[in-house]
Amino acid sequence: MFSNSDEAVINKKLPKELLLRIFSFLDVVTLCRCAQVSRSWNVLALDGSNWQRIDLFDFQRDIEGRVVENISKRCGGFLRKLSLRGCLGVGDGALRTFAQNCRNIELLSLNGCTKITDATCSSLSKFCPKLKHLDLASCTSITNLSLKALSEGCPLLEQLNISWCDQVSKDGIQALVRCCPGVKGLFLKGCTQLEDEALKFIGAHCPELVTLNLQTCSQITDEGLITICRGCHRLQSLCVSGCANITDAILNALGQNCPRLRYVPLLHGWGRVIKRHLFLHQNCHELEKMDLEECVPTDPRAAPPPQSLSHCELITDDGIRHLGGGPCAHDRLEVVELDNCPLITDASLEHLKTCHSLDRIELYDCQQITRAGIKRLRTHLPNIKVHAYFAPVTPPPSVGGSRQRFCRCCILL
Repeated sequence: MFSNSDEAVINKKLPKELLLRIFSFLDVVTLCRCAQVSRSWNVLALDGSNWQRIDLFDFQRDIEGRVVENISKRCGGFLRKLSLRGCLGVGDGALRTFAQNCRNIELLSLNGCTKITDATCSSLSKFCPKLKHLDLASCTSITNLSLKALSEGCPLLEQLNISWCDQVSKDGIQALVRCCPGVKGLFLKGCTQLEDEALKFIGAHCPELVTLNLQTCSQITDEGLITICRGCHRLQSLCVSGCANITDAILNALGQNCPRLRYVPLLHGWGRVIKRHLFLHQNCHELEKMDLEECVPTDPRAAPPPQSLSHCELITDDGIRHLGGGPCAHDRLEVVELDNCPLITDASLEHLKTCHSLDRIELYDCQQITRAGIKRLRTHLPNIKVHAYFAPVTPPPSVGGSRQRFCRCCILL
């Protein structure tokens, strides 16, 4: 059946159209193996229709530019999705040939392809008008010229990742969003030149925006983010971790303007800004996660579900009462992380007993939580996973002795 003869049984029994259909489900490695079986299989396996989606990250990352050129000539207009993530040897020349041959490309990942420059985006703009998703993360030679080129030739662009492209500024963002109104995802992590002006352009021209990542964009303030909230009502995910100039005003703006919000990580650097009037848990009924780890809320009610409240040292039982009584909590709250919250007591567990979907609760280093409180919680939520730690009790001093006895943990410490 697998002889070199093209008259093998499988070729006689199955028409070429059916074999071609079978090959369409195979990955890159398997297709290459099939291409070595016989002449007829070589033709079928290397047919462009089988190469509509290629991810070389899991296949071979040290490829040279000529490999990309050969792939583009083989696939031609069939290729829709290509990932060259981490292919450090691929440069502008190979990608120009690729753009010329694969004009129907819709998704292209060049994440970590550090050799590419603005010339690549110029080629994509000239030859690839159907491009929708482009990942240029860590391509540090990319500048505003790339964004201007994409705005001119790729009007269907929906998602752009230029994380760590620290030469991009407001001028590039302005050019992009004015000509690509359908943008739904912008990943701008580490673009340290971006200021509020760039966010104002996004808020004014991206009504379809769903995901925005501004992590470590240290120059942005409330002013720019409030513009985003007012102009991007479909926003579902916003990351502003590491943005030290943001206050709780943005949280109020999100609650008032972005009812579809699902994910807001606020890790690190937000320790003093979570205050009162937090409307997220009242207005954002699709909220799935708000991570407040290492924040120190000054109002105990700043606790929209579901979330991590680890190291929030000022959270009290009253805050957990509001959390458990929120509109999403009874049916949707699944995980609560309360590690190192020294002020909460067994009363907090009582407030959570009506959260029927609660699957896990973290209580490490919550000194006022007792085994009895956890036992009472389990009577209402028998399947809940409780992660807690109770230090060994120090034995009382020995009778008649002046020297105090210690448990083994204390001795080791």
